[in-house]
Amino acid sequence: MARTKKILAPTYTELIVPTYNALLKLGGSGTNNEIYEQVIKDMKLSDEAVDESHLGNENQTELEYQLAWARTYLKNFGVIVNSARSVWSITSNYTSGANLDPKEVIAFTANKNAKRRAASGKKVVNNPEKPDDGIAENDETEYPEEIKPWRQRLSEVLQNMDPYGFERLAQRVLRECGFTQVEVTKKSGDGGIDGTGKLKINGIFSFNVAFQCKRYKGAVGAGDIRDFRGSLTTDIEKGVFITTGSFTKAAKEEASNPGKQQIDLIDGEEFINKIAKYGIGVREVITYEIDEDFFLKI
Repeated sequence: MARTKKILAPTYTELIVPTYNALLKLGGSGTNNEIYEQVIKDMKLSDEAVDESHLGNENQTELEYQLAWARTYLKNFGVIVNSARSVWSITSNYTSGANLDPKEVIAFTANKNAKRRAASGKKVVNNPEKPDDGIAENDETEYPEEIKPWRQRLSEVLQNMDPYGFERLAQRVLRECGFTQVEVTKKSGDGGIDGTGKLKINGIFSFNVAFQCKRYKGAVGAGDIRDFRGSLTTDIEKGVFITTGSFTKAAKEEASNPGKQQIDLIDGEEFINKIAKYGIGVREVITYEIDEDFFLKI
């Protein structure tokens, strides 16, 4: 189905150079979130553009989706690489700065995939929900590196879980992250829960933590963060707000507002990262990418 509304966020083509420049400003490396924040600052993006939901996945913003594509194309072109901890860094050939041509960067991947299709006999199937880059339907590279089909499917599974099953999953994830004495203090029929626990850092420092886990489709706003902060008692030293959705720009600003108790945020993408990291209900499957050129030229 074709997109029925105008995209407010910049497209992946428009984000290729800003993504590269953001990493240069960050000292040559940065996390997804650091790149995201730097690009917003550099491009002076409006709240509407930042908070716009991706049409194919309401739990992700359009900006996050387009940035994922920009990073993928830059990686394919050899400008950046990512570590196992999802830290992106500029490769040695580009650390001093370069004048990148976005069309050239995108064409590199398109040409590579064209050769692969020619060798495999695949045909291109136009999908208006994906960037028009000549990538074949069902080709592994039709998704940005961080947005694989399994992630979208897991997001759907989380949304449709039994509320009490989701409660137990949230407790399990928190325990795997190092929380102890995890207790649910309030639960609701939609799977949203409140609770408390203790978090020990480096086996020495211990903090009393309160958490709210909201199973949500779409973006959590600043009002939810204020309400959560207002519910915290004086013995709570740290607050954590978890959602299967995303957070608006205003919500992120409210969570880190100077002079107020800081609230740590875990959105749906990070929640899935935790599930994958600790192997909770998922199993890693290793695959290989075939270098067609190697076999043609050897």
